[in-house]
Amino acid sequence: MGLQTLGDLAWHLPMRYELEMAEESVQDAVAATTELDAQAQRTSIRSIRGEIDKVRRTTGRHSRIEATLTDGSSAIKLTWFNMPWMATRLHPGATGVARGKIHVRKGKVEMVNPRWEHASPDAPSTAPEVGRLKPIYRASEEVASAHIEWLVRQTLPKMTAGAIDTLPETLRARRALPTLGDALRLVHAPATLDEARLGSERLAFDELLRLQLAMAIRRWEVRHTTQAVALPFSEDVRAKILARLPFELSAQQVKACAEIDEDLQRTLPMNRLLQGDVGSGKTAVAVYAMLRAVAQGHQAALLAPTEILAEQHHAVIESMLAGSRVRTALVHGSLRAADRDMVRMGIEAGAFDLVVGTHALLGGDIRFRSLAVAVIDEQHRFGVEQRAVLRGKSGAARAMPHLLAMTATPIPRTLALTFFGDLDVSSLRGLLPGRSPPVTRVMPSGRAAEVYTWVRSRLDAGDQAFIVVPAVEDAGHGLKDVATHADQLARGSLAGLRIGQLHGQMRGEDADRVLSAFRRKELDALVATVVIEVGVDIPDASIMVIEHAERFGLAQLHQLRGRVGRGGRRGFCVLIGDPTTDVARQRLQAVATCTDGFQLAEMDLRLRGPGEFFGARQSGLAPLWVADLDRDLPLIEETRREAESIFDADPLLRSSEIARLREDVLTLYGASLGIGDMG
Repeated sequence: MGLQTLGDLAWHLPMRYELEMAEESVQDAVAATTELDAQAQRTSIRSIRGEIDKVRRTTGRHSRIEATLTDGSSAIKLTWFNMPWMATRLHPGATGVARGKIHVRKGKVEMVNPRWEHASPDAPSTAPEVGRLKPIYRASEEVASAHIEWLVRQTLPKMTAGAIDTLPETLRARRALPTLGDALRLVHAPATLDEARLGSERLAFDELLRLQLAMAIRRWEVRHTTQAVALPFSEDVRAKILARLPFELSAQQVKACAEIDEDLQRTLPMNRLLQGDVGSGKTAVAVYAMLRAVAQGHQAALLAPTEILAEQHHAVIESMLAGSRVRTALVHGSLRAADRDMVRMGIEAGAFDLVVGTHALLGGDIRFRSLAVAVIDEQHRFGVEQRAVLRGKSGAARAMPHLLAMTATPIPRTLALTFFGDLDVSSLRGLLPGRSPPVTRVMPSGRAAEVYTWVRSRLDAGDQAFIVVPAVEDAGHGLKDVATHADQLARGSLAGLRIGQLHGQMRGEDADRVLSAFRRKELDALVATVVIEVGVDIPDASIMVIEHAERFGLAQLHQLRGRVGRGGRRGFCVLIGDPTTDVARQRLQAVATCTDGFQLAEMDLRLRGPGEFFGARQSGLAPLWVADLDRDLPLIEETRREAESIFDADPLLRSSEIARLREDVLTLYGASLGIGDMG
């Protein structure tokens, strides 16, 4: 399990606690159980002494052993699933102790899969005399939680004595925090849940403070070690740019452009995140920022995660700039060598003003003459190192371009404060005028035929449909794949209609050809993978069907349905799936009932944790083992203020009191955030 030292074991923290109750009679257990709430039933381990009265065994697909435990006045039911050997250990008249969690089902008290120990009625109890919190650890088949608990008990005094506290003493005293050694003891061996909470809060405070200090160091380094080209604001230039856009900007877009104008006027490099829901108009704001650079004689670049999206961005920008003197270029991996050389030389010579590209734009052979503004679309698809490469392409020593990162997956406030603390944030909420959110329905797979009958009627009336499946090809996992599903539809529900296929393994020109045909209405339906999730804009597509919808993330489902209803027609999205877990059911229900991407992002964080939001950008960051981003918002805000206070008092973090804390921060985050020795 990777636990090699006492330090490793110290930070292998309990996942949860169970309350081991003192031994009790059947009568006392039954009486007490009626007063337990659901939480207590899930977390309390009870030890009940009695005599086996009846034993019954059922066979079949799921074998079951049932027994009745009694003390003469009361009885409870003991049930073991798929444990046939228990039949040889139980017989009427046997006495012993059953240990496990009690459930109340249909008014009857039951213990499922309890541990059973034979014991005479007068044998001494092996349960604790009073209730004890039992820590439950992440374990494996080879190493059980109970063994880890035993190891911790043997070594806890050495762990706590050897814990080096990096928090400044004055800070710890002012906040009345326990020492690090005490916090570890409180977490591993708490007498009460309040003690466990106190220890956990101290450890979470440490985690969040280190991360917030890392962000503060990063902000300091950007301000003091780099500079960008200042782009003076001009009302005349602004008016000319806005005249190029195909529609009048909304109030929120105008506000975002004003925030960008403020940033671009300074030599301090802009480092801004533009977050907006599907259909909120982020692209127009990005074009505004890039044309601000071009208007001053500099270059701008837009980095997209896929060739399909890059080509679409390039086509949209070219249409906006038709008849202007702005020269654009497209760079992606499918370019022929000769074409790439021509584009590469043009970028370096300044022959192209605005460049759109994929990861190919990050290649070492791509050099700009004067890159002043860089836009990263779907920033969570790109890592810290990739952002650093783009920053290094400005064309001038020690200079870097102004950076605008965009995301259509809104960042929950806790994540923005915690993991995006180095970015200023602009938000676009709501849809552009003339757009309405798609109507969403959830259907079981058993009713798929009805869905496609309805889809057929809509396509016959002139609509177009996206049909999303999870697999590119049949891998024997029972999942629908692009080719097979398209063929089945062509021979069944959608016979006689024009059906295209699209997935991420297609060559760029082939994918572009299919999308272009769909856009020109030469195809009625497009069976695709999630390659269409971001940015694909087909105005006449109003139907979205997602197969195996339970396998997709909440934010991903919201992005996919955002592909329809973009051309004035009302969009419809049908989620076909058979969720087997509560989380999957809640996810589908959330998408069906909520159309606000910001609210859905908060729901997704609660349902599945922060992993979905981090993406490659955060892949190098030390994980948060203790802090809970849903629960600890007040603590996040407090540690941010503490970090700013520490940094304001000692900008280079040179004082002896925080030397160890500074060393911790640089060790944990130096490489992943690109921060180093500020001295």
